[in-house]
Amino acid sequence: MNVTERRKNRNASTFSSNMENGELLEDPSRSNIRGDEKNILLLFFLYTLQGIPLGLSAAIPMMLQNRGVSYKKQAEFSFVSWPFSLKLLWAPLVDAIFSTRIGRRKTWLIPTQYLIGSFMLLLSAHVSQWLGSDGTEPNIEILTLLFFSLNFLAATQDIAVDGWALTMLKKNNVGHASTCNSVGQTTGFFLSYVLFMALESPTFCNQYLRTSPENEGIVTLPGFLYFWGLVFLVTTTIVALMKKETEPHDPEHIVIHDRDIKTAYTSLKDILKLRSVQTLVMILLTCKIGFSSTDSVMALKLVEGGIPKERLGLLAIPLIPVQLAMPLVIAKYTTGPRPLDIYLKAMPYRLAFGFVAAFLVWITPILVPDASEGLPFLYVTFLLICYALHQVCVYCMFVSIMAFFAKISDSSVGGTYMTLLNTISNLGGNWPTMLALYFVDPLTWKQCEGGVESLDNTCRDTVEKDLCISKGGKCVTVLDGFYIETAICAVLGFLWLWWGAKKIKHIQSLSDSAWKLNKRKDKR
Repeated sequence: MNVTERRKNRNASTFSSNMENGELLEDPSRSNIRGDEKNILLLFFLYTLQGIPLGLSAAIPMMLQNRGVSYKKQAEFSFVSWPFSLKLLWAPLVDAIFSTRIGRRKTWLIPTQYLIGSFMLLLSAHVSQWLGSDGTEPNIEILTLLFFSLNFLAATQDIAVDGWALTMLKKNNVGHASTCNSVGQTTGFFLSYVLFMALESPTFCNQYLRTSPENEGIVTLPGFLYFWGLVFLVTTTIVALMKKETEPHDPEHIVIHDRDIKTAYTSLKDILKLRSVQTLVMILLTCKIGFSSTDSVMALKLVEGGIPKERLGLLAIPLIPVQLAMPLVIAKYTTGPRPLDIYLKAMPYRLAFGFVAAFLVWITPILVPDASEGLPFLYVTFLLICYALHQVCVYCMFVSIMAFFAKISDSSVGGTYMTLLNTISNLGGNWPTMLALYFVDPLTWKQCEGGVESLDNTCRDTVEKDLCISKGGKCVTVLDGFYIETAICAVLGFLWLWWGAKKIKHIQSLSDSAWKLNKRKDKR
């Protein structure tokens, strides 16, 4: 018997032995969800819950816009998105402080989700009053505080679920965690943004879902919050009682290493001391200035121009296949040694889209004088094409920067490196967005027309607006600040591209050792 035959017989014998014992050997490197089906479903559900506060935080500005809230107030409310950009500040605490009896991740997950449910129930009882539905002005301060707290809790839940996913799934199935994350969050966002805005709109419900018109949508914001508040409380109780958290003893399993708080924060400090990282931080904090006006103000301006908010939300549905396919298409261009090349190629087009956005905002009142009669087919088609092309640019830049983060991150410090870069990238988008919203009103030129003593009235504040109306006049926009802001952002964006392209090419040319902490640790 030759060697090959002996090997075959030995393998067959081993296979038979395993089958007799009710076991089947699996290749540990290959994904096989057998045995992890319930865990994957649980992760998907937890990430879906996480997407609910995110979608609501995106829907509230649309509702505020319909109530005539100023862009300064919108800028104030935009603070609610900051917790996901700052979660790195308390992520080490979530990782280091826990009860072994309850479970490392459940220690934070259970109370966090109970608090989210409680916040939603609280909001459901008072949100109509705070939104100004009874004719009063919206209470932006309270709304901002509560939704900021809601997103803070959601960000904390995200930290806990991300960590639990690494130990909940088998080693060869850990890759499914990112799929659960993206699909779950997208599902939650869709439910609480797109679907909610459609069902909350009386116009949409009367036109498509009812036989006799009513003054309210099928779903109200208080009712939606109350429902999901109960869902959070009930499902959290089920998870607390039914799902046991266990730490794997397999040394090869991908887990977050036990570290004290001081060590965790020291790692962050060491990463930020690297010259290469400092250059990258400069790039990340400034690269989104050029399109901040378009990304943050355009949708609100379309709503102001008469486009129903639910229609804008529904426009995202046809683009879901594009959003799912783009990362796969771009991946082959970002897996090489220079993933940021496609970032640089996409950026000029995204900057140029600012002028297209300004044109869309300008032409909307002309093409759609009365949105209640429906949107013209050509207008909707043009809007979809523009938005699709914009999303192509967005995804090109997003996937390439994520690929670069993955390429340079030092695995010796676990996920801290990647989380730090993601946090800085998010911050680089948040602060320009806030400023873009804030400066729309100061840059807008208005004039009171048709009333007595209207020449000196520029409708700069509420007092002047009320005075204009009381004198029989009307505040007319002479020059919208959005156009001025878009032009300024575009100029700054192209200037940044001239500077940033050199920096990006430089950091791409650096060797892997320039991004590692090993040398710094060796010098100590």
